[in-house]
Amino acid sequence: MNRLSIILPAKNEGAALKALLPRLCAIQPEAEIIVVDDGSTDDTCEICAAHEVRCLSSPYSMGNGAAIKRGARAASGDVLVFMDGDGQHDPADIERLLEKLNHGYDMVVGARDWGSQAGVGRGVANTIYNWLATRMTGHVIADLTSGYRAVRADKFREFLHLLPNGFSYPTTSTMAFFRSAYPVAYVPIKAGQRVGKSHIKPLRDGIRFLLIIFKIATLYSPLKLFVPASLIFFLLGSSNYAWTYVHDGRLTNMSTLLWSASVIVFLIGLVSEQITSLTYIRPHKP
Repeated sequence: MNRLSIILPAKNEGAALKALLPRLCAIQPEAEIIVVDDGSTDDTCEICAAHEVRCLSSPYSMGNGAAIKRGARAASGDVLVFMDGDGQHDPADIERLLEKLNHGYDMVVGARDWGSQAGVGRGVANTIYNWLATRMTGHVIADLTSGYRAVRADKFREFLHLLPNGFSYPTTSTMAFFRSAYPVAYVPIKAGQRVGKSHIKPLRDGIRFLLIIFKIATLYSPLKLFVPASLIFFLLGSSNYAWTYVHDGRLTNMSTLLWSASVIVFLIGLVSEQITSLTYIRPHKP
């Protein structure tokens, strides 16, 4: 039987952990539970000690993704379960994730419904991410940004060098699994209200999440983003040339500039595709 490690990144989540850890220990008594304290200033470590849960502490905050990477490196289990330390994720859903994982999948993600989204803005953003990622990969992606997931440890560790230190580790890991042809499945879950205040800032992280859209493309297949962009520049240049030829009987610098931009964007896409392919080359183990 595979050994299970449950990893919870936490930053000042002491209030939530007081209620979450007893339930988690009762539901998964055989599992290794690791709380990665991301520079907390509350009693997170003391709460972990009281429940005999391993706590990895950082002297300062490095980010949610950094906590995930630290936990994955320290875990001894063959299967890793990641869940938030803020009380949103129900420990009872772990068995459902593991059951699906045993059907031949390498990653199983807890997919939130619309009622589980943290506000309308986040719900709309996640819907756009899911749609774009589905179009890019050709596979239905029910929840690209969910942090509740079960993965095979050896597969997940292959991509630790790709994971950012911030909040977009779920996006990066999901696209990396699809790119590497590791099967991914989704299990519907209900996420509750978090305990305490969210660490996500709408303005700062709104811009950061906007960059996720470009990361989706560059992590999977850059040409799927750059070819349409190149085509748009080419059509704009052709339209401008047709207009100026009919009215002035000549070729303008604007048409030439747009055509040049079309070629440059396409070439950038080709180079990006090659770089992306190199990113997923695994080093040979001696």
